[in-house]
Amino acid sequence: MAAQKTKKTKARKRFSAEERRNQLIRIALELFSQRGFEGTTTKAIASAAGVSEAIIFQHFATKEDLYAGILDAKAGETGIEEWKKQLRKFAEQENDEALFLSMAEKILEANRSDPQFQRLTFQAVLSGHPLPKIMAQRILPLHHFLCSYITKRQNQGVFQKCDPSVVVHAMVSLPSYYGLAKSMFGLDLIKLSQHKMALSFTRLILDGLRIPDGMSRRKGKKNATVAPQTL
Repeated sequence: MAAQKTKKTKARKRFSAEERRNQLIRIALELFSQRGFEGTTTKAIASAAGVSEAIIFQHFATKEDLYAGILDAKAGETGIEEWKKQLRKFAEQENDEALFLSMAEKILEANRSDPQFQRLTFQAVLSGHPLPKIMAQRILPLHHFLCSYITKRQNQGVFQKCDPSVVVHAMVSLPSYYGLAKSMFGLDLIKLSQHKMALSFTRLILDGLRIPDGMSRRKGKKNATVAPQTL
């Protein structure tokens, strides 16, 4: 009877390669966010998963590969690729409000739905581990895409002339700071729905960025052929 029970337990633990990889990512994310990178060993991850350390290194050659695997998994869960398609569509339509609103809502939703990953990021920054650098490399194409779009709208005479990077940082900073204040200090001072909050952030940025009605936009239209970078 005991032997049959052991066989059933072992059968339940037989994962496909993809299932095992996903399990290791899930456990690593949980342990890293709780204990930090220095406090989490591959031995601890293996123990929590019920496997040997050798199994981990079959799926992830280095810890950096494991960090990258976590990022890939989170991107899949949050529908990043579909969201990027949506951003490209808004850019092609020159729908400023929809583009900026989508950015704000995505950041607010990420902060709300995934505090564990947020804690992991904080742990990585504080301990000097490479996860933030990996994240930065993945964020840069989005930053360049937004800068390119803002430059195009400036050349069309729609947006005020300023450094596009400043605008992108402003877009990201408003919803990000709200999430930071809430998670780190427990401050939740904005009594609005997530959508209304994102809309307020969006309109604050756009109201300061757009050239007021009545001012000439003809001068900027000479350079309106500049297309946004791909995302």
